[in-house]
Amino acid sequence: MKSTISCFLLLLIVVPILASSVEKKVYIVYLGQHNNGEKAFHEIEKTHISYLLSVKESEEDAKSSLLYSYKHSINGFAAKLTPDEASKLSGMDGLLSVFPSHGKHSVQTTRSWEFVGLDEGDSYSWEKLKMGGEDLLSKAKHGKNVIIGVMDSGVWPESPSFSDQGMDPTPKSWKGICQGGVAFNSSNCNKKIIGARYYVKGFQNAYGPVNATEDYLSPRDIDGHGTHTASTAAGRQVSDVAAFGGFAKGTASGGAPLARLAIYKACWAIPNQPKADGNTCFDEDMLAALDDAIADGVHILSVSIGTAKPLPFEHDVIGLAALEAAKRNILVVCSAGNSGPAPGTLSNPAPWIITVGASSLDRAFFAPVKLGNGLKLIGQSVTPYKMKKMSPLVYAGDVVVPGVPQNVTGQCLPGSLDPNKVKGKIVVCTRGAGLRVGKGLEVKRVGGVGFVLANAKANGNEIACDAHLLPATALTYDSGIKILEYINSTKNPMAVVSPGRTVLKYKPAPFMAGFTSRGPNVVDPNILKPDITAPGLNILAAWSEASSPSKLPEDKRSVKYNIYSGTSMSCPHVSGAAALLKAIHPDWSIAAIKSALMTTGNILKFRDMIFTRSVP
Repeated sequence: MKSTISCFLLLLIVVPILASSVEKKVYIVYLGQHNNGEKAFHEIEKTHISYLLSVKESEEDAKSSLLYSYKHSINGFAAKLTPDEASKLSGMDGLLSVFPSHGKHSVQTTRSWEFVGLDEGDSYSWEKLKMGGEDLLSKAKHGKNVIIGVMDSGVWPESPSFSDQGMDPTPKSWKGICQGGVAFNSSNCNKKIIGARYYVKGFQNAYGPVNATEDYLSPRDIDGHGTHTASTAAGRQVSDVAAFGGFAKGTASGGAPLARLAIYKACWAIPNQPKADGNTCFDEDMLAALDDAIADGVHILSVSIGTAKPLPFEHDVIGLAALEAAKRNILVVCSAGNSGPAPGTLSNPAPWIITVGASSLDRAFFAPVKLGNGLKLIGQSVTPYKMKKMSPLVYAGDVVVPGVPQNVTGQCLPGSLDPNKVKGKIVVCTRGAGLRVGKGLEVKRVGGVGFVLANAKANGNEIACDAHLLPATALTYDSGIKILEYINSTKNPMAVVSPGRTVLKYKPAPFMAGFTSRGPNVVDPNILKPDITAPGLNILAAWSEASSPSKLPEDKRSVKYNIYSGTSMSCPHVSGAAALLKAIHPDWSIAAIKSALMTTGNILKFRDMIFTRSVP
């Protein structure tokens, strides 16, 4: 009898423990759009909690599970649910969709605006920028009073690109706020950065509190990515800037230098990983950011964030928010992603979004490598370090430690190289797995004196330049084959790497970057994507001074401007161009702006769409 009672009591203890141990995930519960003015915010949240009460055991449990209640344009909420609770919710009337947060989305200039014909200093096409005696930027008043919302990793507000000198007061239409936090307060907003917010509940649900050494719990950008994209879209004109080492020196400017910026930080440094691995952005945080941005009064939303794989429209939070934005005539511009050249890889496929691919511009950074047989291969690099003499040259696959898998032996992954075989030598590594800057760091770690990065076949002629920590250059696929042939045919191969130098009017330009994600649109093949391309390869823009040019923890260098590549960089180019169109034609619909961008621009002439597009 005692045994039976004991077992029963044990059962009473164990069953609740087992029930509570069922893994809870964050789910997005989407109810469509709000009927304007129908309910106050507290009433909306009460309605959302009532849905949770139908599957939770208590009101306390329902409230504690709620991460966000979306109250502006988007009607829905994000909550921690078990799969069973989510299943029960999905069957209720009034809910359009219930789906798990996909979490962990990733974030994806002195010459680029001149290259596309939108810069006042464009010496070779300046006259073509005139219209009735007035230049294009003057016609658009430099994007004055157009508000661009940037959802990204935050902003470094002290950058000269965000000066508000000479700007008019904040537009009266603006309804947003300047949210304070760690190393950020209301004084960091001005007449240029008119608003800033941050969204972290989804991130903290997954990882716990933000580590103060890894990120700022505020709109401040510790990474550089958000600062780069914001300044590309709407940075002020700043003269005499350059990347580390003096590369790409000139006047930096965003596309719409007098447009206003509203910053929405929804992307955070991944704990215990170098910043070079990128940020992570959770669905629930992004949806909250976009919901606020729409209500705050932005005219254009610039979103350089992509998914690991294309999502159906009903589960795509950026697409769902963009649809609500479109209903309010707010244009949403998104990056296509960096998963090319494989087909069917693009992000942000919704038809109401402008999806932007990445192409090159006519600037290169020549850094030749001279071989012992006299052959000179013209690589590219934004690394300024000099080699004093010829040094032995080796292929990484020949100097690895035992046990490195055969398929990655030449890729200089962390811990793969043998210091006894590398010290004092130049190492040729191949692209593929791992970070480009990480490969150079591995060579430096084991005592290498130089580094050559050879493209894989998929990369072709595309060269993304990096500020490495030792003398380095990057080669096209064909040049990479030549240097490997030299190593394999020579008893004592030797080489010397020269520092990079900036070269303008480089041809061919533009060409599509190999990394840019491709169609077809696997969500709906009837909708062609990407919509447009813009400069995204080796773009110079403002940078966070809390981040080094390589973003590696071993790199202690600090810069105010940095060269970076990705569709993340091409997206704000289109956002800036759209802001100029909005300034010149405030009565145009977002469909008209999108049509003008897509149908009347050519490889150099964004300017043509400003003046020649006829819209009913």
